[in-house]
Amino acid sequence: MMSEVSTEGAATVSGEKRIMILGTGAIAHRHAEHFISIPGCRVVAACDVNAERARAFATLHGIERSFADLTEALAWGEFDAVVNATPDQVHKATSLQVIAAGKAIFCEKPLALNAEDAFEMVGAAERAGLINMVNFTYRNAHAIQLARRMVEAGDIGEVRHVDASYLQSWLTGTHWGDWQTDERWLWRLSSGHGSKGVLGDIGVHILDFVTYGTGQGIAALQARLKTFDKAEGGAIGAYTLDANDSCAMTVEFDNGALGVVHMSRYATGKANDLDLMIHGTTGALKIWSNTTESSLEVCLGDDIHTQTWRPVECPPTPRNADRFVLALLSGVNGQPDFRHAAEVQKLLDLAFVSDAERRMLPVVLPPV
Repeated sequence: MMSEVSTEGAATVSGEKRIMILGTGAIAHRHAEHFISIPGCRVVAACDVNAERARAFATLHGIERSFADLTEALAWGEFDAVVNATPDQVHKATSLQVIAAGKAIFCEKPLALNAEDAFEMVGAAERAGLINMVNFTYRNAHAIQLARRMVEAGDIGEVRHVDASYLQSWLTGTHWGDWQTDERWLWRLSSGHGSKGVLGDIGVHILDFVTYGTGQGIAALQARLKTFDKAEGGAIGAYTLDANDSCAMTVEFDNGALGVVHMSRYATGKANDLDLMIHGTTGALKIWSNTTESSLEVCLGDDIHTQTWRPVECPPTPRNADRFVLALLSGVNGQPDFRHAAEVQKLLDLAFVSDAERRMLPVVLPPV
């Protein structure tokens, strides 16, 4: 549900908004490039605990100021919003500090490492009445945006069954390098290095994709996680390879529809593919996306009697960053917001419990 952070002047667009980028690692460069290109905003500062990296980042992107301390940057305060591109484990602490300073925030996913922390962040942002959004990357796919509009318009009737997957194959293919020697991939296989496996890494994306595309929350789930032997002794150097590699999940949606959600790094033949099929009482949608492209096929009207699928051209839609700037300018919060991200985190947390207890569990969201 979209949270209203301001009602006064919500339909009007105010002047240029100033943005600070917090954290200057790899993902921050994409944020800088995109926000700099958006009319109505200006990137005025960069902040990173590594002062040299912050200065180099600011110089590269033509940003006037850089800081090595968030407290110092907030004391300066000559900005309206923060793009939080820090590592996952400090999202909570840094975001709460930004919110306490009264700044709007656009946070990288996951919002937090667990649902309890995520809902604490939700409460802080909503009580402060601040614009708050989370960068679920695949919301940028034109196909999922059109599919959601079609579902909302009733084009497929009532949703009855859903089939979704996010499949990768970097454990069997070398298209992204050799995982056995590259620390970029080894840490993702080791819980001791902060990984929650395929569920934590890409499960967050496919669960957002499913709930957004269907317009339905998940009321209950049962998950099965699997970690496969990948090296002698179960380790490579300092990396114990104990994080889950595959997940199979059965879900029940709020309207009673059933679905299956799969994710794996062993999906040989799939590089980085999100697939979502939404079957309704009067039609069906087939959505595919990767990081740069997406497509939509539909089975509607008389075609449901012959199972005929037809491609649909998907018009371009704003990216998450564009929606964030629009929210800043209008004063009305955009999607995906902190509350939705916390609800997705609750599903991830519950999946681990379900696997351990080998049973279907209801999704009970805490009050905020």
